[in-house]
Amino acid sequence: MQFPPQTTLLEIEEGSRLMPKFDERSLIPCITQDHATKDVLMMGWMNAEALALTIETGLAHYYSRSRKKLWKKGEQSGLFQHVVALVIDDDQDAVLLRVRIDGGASCHVGYRSCFFRALTRPGPGTDFHLTFLEKEKTFDPHAVYTTDQQGNPLPPKA
Repeated sequence: MQFPPQTTLLEIEEGSRLMPKFDERSLIPCITQDHATKDVLMMGWMNAEALALTIETGLAHYYSRSRKKLWKKGEQSGLFQHVVALVIDDDQDAVLLRVRIDGGASCHVGYRSCFFRALTRPGPGTDFHLTFLEKEKTFDPHAVYTTDQQGNPLPPKA
């Protein structure tokens, strides 16, 4: 799939055609949100191939900057993200996916959302302490994954 090239500012910002703007690394940021709850689940990156596969298959695909490869969310865990809506921002340089997730989780460490912690006390004098927003993991990553994000075998569970 080849995306239309970006044209005039008016067409990019207010037109009716998808013309994604990839950065100098040929990537576009993608925020993924639970369609039903509107919770933000994760932030990932897409290259043109990942975006095209997401559109064609209805399953979220991303590009791993650390592994330098394409990946389909759920390919190891079975926790697939089914695309309900693909939304583009005004200058078409960021994607928002609204998804329905298999298994109720998106975070590779086992939580529902990758955004499972918040700064406890923002502002001057913060101690940088994080408060957990999710009390329990949705799944045990050691029972699901055999390798870490870089493809190395996971150590035995303590």
